[in-house]
Amino acid sequence: MTHHYPVGIRSLAISLPSIRRTNDYYRKKYPDLIAQAEQKSLARWFSFDGSIPSNEFDLEMMPYLTDPFRGTIQRWVLAPNESQLMLQCRTVKDGLAAAKLSLDDVDLMIVASVWPEKLGLGDAAFLARQLQLQGAAWNLDATCGSTLVALQSACAFVRAGEYRNILVVISCSYSHFVAEDDTASWFLSDGVGALVISPLESQQGVLGTKTIHTDRLCDLIYPTLKTDREGNPGLYMQVSKNAGQLTRETSVQFLRTCCEGALSAAGVTFEEINFFIFNTPTAWFARFCIRVLGIDPKRTIDLYPQFANIGPVLSIVNLYYAERLGKIQENDLVLVYGFGTAGAASASVMRWSKVALGPDPLQELDVLNKN
Repeated sequence: MTHHYPVGIRSLAISLPSIRRTNDYYRKKYPDLIAQAEQKSLARWFSFDGSIPSNEFDLEMMPYLTDPFRGTIQRWVLAPNESQLMLQCRTVKDGLAAAKLSLDDVDLMIVASVWPEKLGLGDAAFLARQLQLQGAAWNLDATCGSTLVALQSACAFVRAGEYRNILVVISCSYSHFVAEDDTASWFLSDGVGALVISPLESQQGVLGTKTIHTDRLCDLIYPTLKTDREGNPGLYMQVSKNAGQLTRETSVQFLRTCCEGALSAAGVTFEEINFFIFNTPTAWFARFCIRVLGIDPKRTIDLYPQFANIGPVLSIVNLYYAERLGKIQENDLVLVYGFGTAGAASASVMRWSKVALGPDPLQELDVLNKN
């Protein structure tokens, strides 16, 4: 049971890059890849590879195996004139404005990036310099499981009295590390999310968390140095040959262990949870979680069709729109789950507070495109 001093999310903000890329883009530009898709990386990752469907993940994946895009409809990609740092700055300013705070009110900024714009160094100091932040700033890495690990860390610092207001910045720029002619890029997006973590009203905030490492996914993806189509060298993500098997074998255990552990730590039951937030890295992941946990589909949200896989930003995006669409009310019990390759899997139970929201990026991008 978490020693409860009310700490949690005060505001949420998200930003998307300007390019919305539909499946037609790939059909027109890469017709040969479409024809050969089942021999390429995305299909190798999400297929049975001769094995028999054996668990809930397999059953929910089956309807998508005839689609070369594996259920992906659109994804968001950084334009040549956009950078991860640019989106981070915008998201931070939106999150602080929603919380009615200034940069001077921020005692600590925790930054997690998949992968950092400054490889080997992380983005925290560079973002702090750009913002002219006077408080502390450092990087945290638990791959796509970073969001809840950062939330857990921030709440612990505030609860301990080390800091009062902590800014958590989570970003993803897959398009810089997965070439668009690699079919794995077809289900990946870029984006940034920000959380302001502060003391809350009595009984609100994070009540319990369960975090585990994901060592069984250590060999799922790895960085490799290769040249792009123009002959420029770069560091790219490579999907291992047994990625599909590793994903399928671990998904159920990670989900159950973390969700049951978080509920136990919070002292509540599945039946008491009003709403569930899952990171949704595939088109079927929400339904997979629904099946494993035996919950009502109306008690969760699935925005994969709108956003595809934004890595660690997924949890923030799903929380943001659950609040914006009125699916979560103040004092509801909310369970959030996320996981990452060679990083962490984690779940948190929180009693929802009056969470302020930054601007809706979909509305802003619609206005931008119309103009």
